[in-house]
Amino acid sequence: MQQPYDIVSSYSVYRNMRDSKFLKRYYRSKAVELIKGNELYGSSPPDIFVGRYGYPNVYIGPLVPPRIGDTSFMGMPEKWVGKTIPEIVEMRSMLIRGMHLTRINNVDNGRIEEMVKEIALAEKFTEVDVRLSKKPESRVSFDEHSQPFGPSAKLTSMNLGNVRADRDIESAYLDTDLGASNAIIELYEKGLVVSKIQKALAAGLLGKGGRRKFVPTRWSITATDDTLSKHKLESIKSYPEVDAIRVFENLALDNRWLIIMVPGSWEYESIEAWYPNTTWNLDSTTIDMGASYEPYTGRKTYAEIGGCYYAARLAVGELLEKLKRQAKVLILREVHSGYIMPVGVWNVREHVRQALKREPMVMESLQGVLNYVSKKMDIPVNAWIKNSTLLKHLIYQKSLANR
Repeated sequence: MQQPYDIVSSYSVYRNMRDSKFLKRYYRSKAVELIKGNELYGSSPPDIFVGRYGYPNVYIGPLVPPRIGDTSFMGMPEKWVGKTIPEIVEMRSMLIRGMHLTRINNVDNGRIEEMVKEIALAEKFTEVDVRLSKKPESRVSFDEHSQPFGPSAKLTSMNLGNVRADRDIESAYLDTDLGASNAIIELYEKGLVVSKIQKALAAGLLGKGGRRKFVPTRWSITATDDTLSKHKLESIKSYPEVDAIRVFENLALDNRWLIIMVPGSWEYESIEAWYPNTTWNLDSTTIDMGASYEPYTGRKTYAEIGGCYYAARLAVGELLEKLKRQAKVLILREVHSGYIMPVGVWNVREHVRQALKREPMVMESLQGVLNYVSKKMDIPVNAWIKNSTLLKHLIYQKSLANR
């Protein structure tokens, strides 16, 4: 990542390092204290996790809290907007991960494999009884792509209560002629939340018969966002342009977003600026900036900034499809020191969605946009321009028009 300028705040860095370490230590010990020995009985939201290390041999298993009742909120990030990082970590750290080693294409073989699929099929929270090889390790897992979860241990046995399957997911599962991408799109259009579809893909429930496999959770999240946003773009690119420059904004979890839509054929760029002591910039005293861009024809390589790029593109695509318009879209994101630990790319998808539900500022000119960026963001506008392909295109086109 490029580093446009230095910014050091020893007090804020120290304060947030202290907060981050305290939260991790507090919640991991709290979760372990609730587990008696190596047996766990609780209501999965429902939720599962498929690891990626060792691929194609991976660990799969349920996420189960040591509590009975309606835990569905714990597995649905679409409902977490407005929650603080401590609230999210406290909730998710209660989910204990059972780990069973299997091969990705072993979706139709093995008792635990079948039960993991049943959990992902479930319409609502379901009771799970697991026996672990030992008391779970005292740690909480954090990843910028997937939601955090609590301590983990290897599974030795597992049993489920009565599971009522979600009819839409079950229909896709039983259709062995339906490709995974088409299944993702159909489930979304039937109204299933994105996180539910991601779990179905991870559990090997989607795709043509004989080609199904377990998909690491991290990959299933991005694959779902990518598939759905590409599908929307097929229609969006045929729509007329937006009629004015629109700027949307949001502030959440000490992340600042500006989403800028400019009249013109589809182009898209997302730029992230990570302050010191944030997830991807822990050991630096400078702000790290990274950008990913796609022209009208799309990208052929994975986005440099990772899954957040696709999560935000889906949110943008949803609004443009609703408006029946296309635009050049630029997303600016500042990640400040209060973002002391990662909580998953849902943070981007849901908070960009939230921003796009609000009334935008309507700008008369590109210069007005740049002035607004200078007002709303801490990083100088020249640093954004330096790191942006799309802004350079817009400024260059404006210069040619004025000749």
